[in-house]
Amino acid sequence: MFEKILIANRGDIALRIHRACHEMGIKTVAVHSTADANSMNVRLADESVCIGPPPSNESYLNIPAIISAATITGADAIHPGVGFLSENPDFAEIVEDHGFTFIGPKSEHIRIMGNKIEAKKAALSLGIPCIPGSDGAITSIEDAMIVADKIGFPVLIKASAGGGGRGMQLARTPQDLSKAINLAQSEAQAAFGSSAVYLEKYLDNPRHIEIQIVGDQFGNVIHLGERDCSLQRRHQKILEETPSPALNEKMRLLAGQIAADSMRKFGYESLGTIEFLYENGEFFFIEMNTRLQVEHPITEMVTGIDLVRKQIQISAGFPMDLLQEDIVFNGHSIECRINAEDPINFRPSPGRVIDYHAPGGLGVRIDSALYAGYEIPPYYDSLVAKLVVHGKNRNECLLRLSRALDEFVIGNIETTIPLHQKLLISPEFLDGKYNINWLEKEFLAS
Repeated sequence: MFEKILIANRGDIALRIHRACHEMGIKTVAVHSTADANSMNVRLADESVCIGPPPSNESYLNIPAIISAATITGADAIHPGVGFLSENPDFAEIVEDHGFTFIGPKSEHIRIMGNKIEAKKAALSLGIPCIPGSDGAITSIEDAMIVADKIGFPVLIKASAGGGGRGMQLARTPQDLSKAINLAQSEAQAAFGSSAVYLEKYLDNPRHIEIQIVGDQFGNVIHLGERDCSLQRRHQKILEETPSPALNEKMRLLAGQIAADSMRKFGYESLGTIEFLYENGEFFFIEMNTRLQVEHPITEMVTGIDLVRKQIQISAGFPMDLLQEDIVFNGHSIECRINAEDPINFRPSPGRVIDYHAPGGLGVRIDSALYAGYEIPPYYDSLVAKLVVHGKNRNECLLRLSRALDEFVIGNIETTIPLHQKLLISPEFLDGKYNINWLEKEFLAS
């Protein structure tokens, strides 16, 4: 097992990894920007190294600084966390080339799944159903029109190297297509340094269902059920739950089997999620995330499995000690992403947290690096806490979540807590009758 792990991330996810490491008897190194010098994970780590000023490209994306920090502290491995360099295949290779273990999958798998066109090709070869669309990058408006006519409008133009809704445009009619392609290409170039885009059929009202998989270095792959991530604003997740209210047991088992079987063929190691759109009883692959997910806690709550610990053990070369038949799903879990944002216009709200009180009680978990007096910096993602609740069924979970939201106090900054409280009195949400468009087009628009 590793003796010391450098955590190449910040905030609640860095703290989450630190906690798992300490429970395993592993020392930690926190790297941080000057803006994060007083962060909770930096305070609790065994060692810390400042790797640059606040801008991410000068600190958390600064590969030479991170490698240097690992070298001078004598770390055995580097955990990339979520975001930043976690899905950068070049970083994974550099980590390994410098004699450290990258806690994550093989760089070749990160590279394939990080390119949406190559990921779709891989998915098809592995037997995963995909949304009809272009076979590769769009090379001309004429070729795009041929594909669009074949699969039918509306169509979605998506960045090949994209994510998070950037480089994505909808064309509802043939007249919209040329403009949508040009806009998507411009956005993709600005966001990802590549203007390559592809085209696929637009599904009107699907659910976003992801399957958590775990694979070791010995060919063993299992799934840990699904998460429903359909509550989104601008393609960013707001709330996740498991199990999905939209799936029956037959469809749940089918999605899990597809994900586990395909990743076994792929030779995948570490944690990962297969992302599907689900509509009219059919699953369609959209992407794979080759890392730990922000919403991993709800899977931990219903399975009792520490995913971060499992990820570290796999990277250390230990075989998986679980079979698919060992996995038992217990109850229901929901995660609310609490962002430092105005709950109405979603304007970021950084600043000093004057009062802080986290809810507690049976079945309530808070993943957050906040504390009273902490200064939320304006340079990074606005997610400041994850409120996770568990109940024996969805109704109990919803009642517990309502109580926990009422108890949660984060003083002196605006947060999205009121948004979640409003969600909990919405009949559509309470009935589980929502899709990826509902939050933005109906709930927030009302």
